Amino acid sequence: MDLTFIQDPQFFSLVILPILIFFARIADVTFGTLRIIFISRGMKLLAPVVGFFEILIWLVAIGQIFQNLGSFVNYIAYAAGFAVGNYVGIIVEERMAIGINLIRIITQYDANDLISALKSSGFGVTAVDAAGKHGPVKLIFLVVKRKYIRSVIKMIHQYNPTAFYTIADVRSVKGGVIPHAFKKPRKRYLGRFRKEK
Repeated sequence: MDLTFIQDPQFFSLVILPILIFFARIADVTFGTLRIIFISRGMKLLAPVVGFFEILIWLVAIGQIFQNLGSFVNYIAYAAGFAVGNYVGIIVEERMAIGINLIRIITQYDANDLISALKSSGFGVTAVDAAGKHGPVKLIFLVVKRKYIRSVIKMIHQYNPTAFYTIADVRSVKGGVIPHAFKKPRKRYLGRFRKEK
């Protein structure tokens, strides 16, 4: 198979170089997105390291643009890489699930089963009685690592599906109970069933 066309300078400037610029731009914008997120979460050591690689890759990409100002394809690749890089950065950050969140849960009905399930899973739970628009409610607070949010939401839907809840980022935490590993809650009726047998 003849691959000599790859060595053609025109092919390189019209195809290979735009592809390299596109992926370089994706990389540096992804790093930029992560850097901003790390700064907002107070990660003072990680943010500068990510920023170093971000600007290094950007300099390489913009340098190639200036060396080939006559190629409109490079501008398209640069802009497209920027757009895709923002999306990729958000996806990567979601997969990393870095950070700690505060979950507030408001229930109008009995929340004992939900509270027991959360505690048996290792979460630190604070529950107080409060007054809502239509009567008494239970207000539940818990601080969890971000990677456990889906597990908490699943328990809310299972034990108290009509509950209202909000999730907020927490910049720093001192003391309290923050589980390092999620424990699957035991169902309360299982012990009763064994006693009846």
